[in-house]
Amino acid sequence: MNPNFLNTPIDYLKRVGPQRASLLKQELGIHTYQDIINFFPNKYIDKTSYYKINQLQRNTAEVQIVGKVVHLKMVEQKRGKRLVAKFIDDTGEMELVWFKGHKWIKEGLKLNTPYVIYGKCNWFNGMFSIPHPEMELLEDHKASLKTAMQPVYPSTEKLTKTGITNKVMNQLIQELFLASGGKFYDTLPKYLLEELKLINKAEALFNIHFPKTSEALAKAQYRLKFEELFYIQLQLILKNLIRKQKIKGFAFDKVGELFNDFYNNHLPFDLTNAQKRVIKEIRKDLGSNAQMNRLLQGDVGSGKTIVALLTALLAIDNGFQACIMAPTEILATQHYNGLIELVTELPIQINLLTGSTKTANRKEIHKALEEGTLHILIGTHAILEDKVKFKNLGLAIIDEQHRFGVAQRAKLWHKNDIPPHILVMTATPIPRTLAMSLYGDLDISVIDELPPGRKPIKTVHRYDSNRLKVFQFIRDEIAKGRQIYVVYPLIQESETLDYKDLMDGYESIARDFPSPKYQISIVHGQMKPADKDYEMERFVKGETQIMVATTVIEVGVNVPNASVMIIESAERFGLSQLHQLRGRVGRGAEQSFCILMTGHKLSDDSKTRLETMVKTNDGFEIAEVDLKLRGPGDIMGTQQSGVLNLKIADIVKDNDILKTARYYAMRTLKDDPNLQLPENAIILNTYKKLQANKTIWNYIS
Repeated sequence: MNPNFLNTPIDYLKRVGPQRASLLKQELGIHTYQDIINFFPNKYIDKTSYYKINQLQRNTAEVQIVGKVVHLKMVEQKRGKRLVAKFIDDTGEMELVWFKGHKWIKEGLKLNTPYVIYGKCNWFNGMFSIPHPEMELLEDHKASLKTAMQPVYPSTEKLTKTGITNKVMNQLIQELFLASGGKFYDTLPKYLLEELKLINKAEALFNIHFPKTSEALAKAQYRLKFEELFYIQLQLILKNLIRKQKIKGFAFDKVGELFNDFYNNHLPFDLTNAQKRVIKEIRKDLGSNAQMNRLLQGDVGSGKTIVALLTALLAIDNGFQACIMAPTEILATQHYNGLIELVTELPIQINLLTGSTKTANRKEIHKALEEGTLHILIGTHAILEDKVKFKNLGLAIIDEQHRFGVAQRAKLWHKNDIPPHILVMTATPIPRTLAMSLYGDLDISVIDELPPGRKPIKTVHRYDSNRLKVFQFIRDEIAKGRQIYVVYPLIQESETLDYKDLMDGYESIARDFPSPKYQISIVHGQMKPADKDYEMERFVKGETQIMVATTVIEVGVNVPNASVMIIESAERFGLSQLHQLRGRVGRGAEQSFCILMTGHKLSDDSKTRLETMVKTNDGFEIAEVDLKLRGPGDIMGTQQSGVLNLKIADIVKDNDILKTARYYAMRTLKDDPNLQLPENAIILNTYKKLQANKTIWNYIS
């Protein structure tokens, strides 16, 4: 086969033509032969079994039957007519019904001739019937390239309306197989095919489009999924290796005075084993000559701030500055207050730069940064402004990085001639499967245990009908001196409705918790920032006992005295949001509670989410359930990243194949880092083509 055959524009394929070509490009992104051969069915109709009429059941399953049409009649009905055929086999009779296209069907049907019919079975007037069945003469059925498993291709309304049906897509792919002679280059080396018992590429492509049996289909799917995930992993791992070879980092050679002084004399509590392990991993990175690019995952309250400070102290000990960038002013301020408290005994300067920093302060910060007297700068996007110049930035810590765009992160790189070491922190637990694919080019550290003395939060689900008991529970907690959050959902499309829900809730709480005995704060997105801060401040100081809010408090409010989180209409929140909100309590030594309030009508997904929250506090377990419920795209907002634009594999369902693919990609690069061995020529060739196509995965056949 000509190597460029698959780059041929789709316009040249038999049965296509300019009009169809234009539709295929617009609707499905099919531009070349390559695109159509890799346009895979998203489900299959199993036509491996044939039913007898006396075996039919009263369920609306799709069935396939061999028999004959022995009689046709037109039946008048309220609107128009219907055509009814009597269809028999050697066990009984049934009806076939058409509500339109009568003339064409009557002319084309052959009476008393064996047909294979297929369709959804109905039970009507004491008899089985199939409306608008698919029909094929038995002799044609036996002779066609059609297989027992019928592929169903993804489609759009526009395609169906313009006559590009599933049948037409199937025919176009048949044409391509005929034109290519069914020959396709392999993209995996022989040793991998043998070791993993994989079928070759040509066989896999044929069996994905025209499977004769479910076994053949399973082998084809496994082969193509493995290949797709193998090349994604190969690219991510290579990207990491190349970065480590090419991008030199500052070597932080010593663990100096500041680090040791703080570690030995000022740690407010003993580090957990997980924190110690993570700090070791970071120290190893910083001591090598490569630039660190590490993702630090840790649940809410797992102690990432201490790790961030110790890493910053390593930078300062080696003569460098550090910065910590957070997505919101509240979070940046919280980091600042937290660190200031920790370093009171140390001779280092820390400052805060956000949108609301006064001009005079800004000038002082800019001057101190350039002179090198300011050691750690904490801030929001304000850090990225061109005016902000460091004397020698050696470490950039980014908190909740998925809230920053790629261009924004790149600006941090260019604050120095040599890019700083990067530590990315997130409290959004990312399931391992997703982390391996999204952040496969980052090294990953996980803090998977809570600091000692923290009691797990008790979570319960209560219906609206239990509200009086819940209010009594709140009174009891306030009597013990505790504080309470009550959170209402916020759905962008309907701010008026949300605002009404919030105000109704506030009024009902105000009735049950009257002043002056009780003080209530209220915070929502439509308030002025100054008013919001004032209310938050009152709650933080303990001047109010109840905070009624929308999800603005999701990130970054730290009130150790708040011990109860009540989430109203909890079914309207996603799992990760519920988990983040729950993390606002449980920050002190007292037992904390999270109460999920809902009505009685709940969807299956809502029930699963609520049950998961009640059952576990483990963020990673929650993230795995979330991934299964929502799919990878939604969780990380990865639609934008393009990384998960997969043709056939599914990161959740094909978790095991992903692990296998990552193992073999790592092994291949460990044995042959530059893919120079003759047996890896196929891999190198395929990799180069993928790089040329710039998409992380663009199939090569």
